[in-house]
Amino acid sequence: VQLVESRGGLVQPGGSLRLSCVASGFTFGRYVMSWYRQAPGKERELVASITSGGVSTNYADSVKGRFTISRDNNKNTVYLQMNTLKPDDTAVYYCCARLFKTYWGQGTQVTVSS
Repeated sequence: VQLVESRGGLVQPGGSLRLSCVASGFTFGRYVMSWYRQAPGKERELVASITSGGVSTNYADSVKGRFTISRDNNKNTVYLQMNTLKPDDTAVYYCCARLFKTYWGQGTQVTVSS
């Protein structure tokens, strides 16, 4: 099983970034996919999730209206479009797949700074 996140990076406040996570080794289309993040000194928190068919999504209050989660089951990929980024969005972002088991990606650093 692998979840491979795209490279994050350094973004200026107000900027945008899209993360992707490519899955392999399990039946991607059956799993709820989520993005979590962990900032230094803080606990890992749920950012957004999307159901297996992509019909329903859920967001943390702090990112509603700015972030969009989506998935392409034909490509075994989940995306996180992040707009109007703020310094508080700085964190390591993790891709997560959950059904009967939970799988995690290795994480990718996103830094929002001028």
